Amino acid sequence: MKQVLIVLFLMIFSVSAMAQNEVGPEGHKLIWFALVLVVAGIVAFFWVNSGKSKPGFKIPFFNKPKVNVELTKDRMYYPDFLELTVTNTGKTDVDIGTPLLVFSGMWYSRKFKLKGTNNNHYYPLYLMQGQNHTLNIDLNRFYGFDRTLKKLPRVRVVVSEVSGKKLGSRKVLLRKTLFNV
Repeated sequence: MKQVLIVLFLMIFSVSAMAQNEVGPEGHKLIWFALVLVVAGIVAFFWVNSGKSKPGFKIPFFNKPKVNVELTKDRMYYPDFLELTVTNTGKTDVDIGTPLLVFSGMWYSRKFKLKGTNNNHYYPLYLMQGQNHTLNIDLNRFYGFDRTLKKLPRVRVVVSEVSGKKLGSRKVLLRKTLFNV
């Protein structure tokens, strides 16, 4: 593969060396030069992705896992509990990794991995087609860990597959702010 790239680059530099005596490039030479650059870019893309198991441009349209993520709170402002519901609405089974709970403010954010409740570890979780999973999140446990979390107005939950692919996320406002973004 490296030998092919070396030969390709030598051909590109030899073409530019032959064209140095001309006053200006003609139109068809610019098209060939652009075509060589595009081919070199495609070859470089495949060369970079050759070590990966899946190429970067592959988009599966038919077997794409679809997951519906819902996050509800028990009170309008300053809730004590959040309820995370993950529903598999796709045509394939999904292997869900540990959800990520993100407390965020304007300048500061804290991330926590949700492993389960009551010393029970639920994740990684295998959801078959049409199944749903509900997890109750007690926010007082997090506030007891770090008191500065009460000042942060937003909580976001990010659900992803075990492989790392993000499936969905939901955001909830915990308290009123001047800018609700």
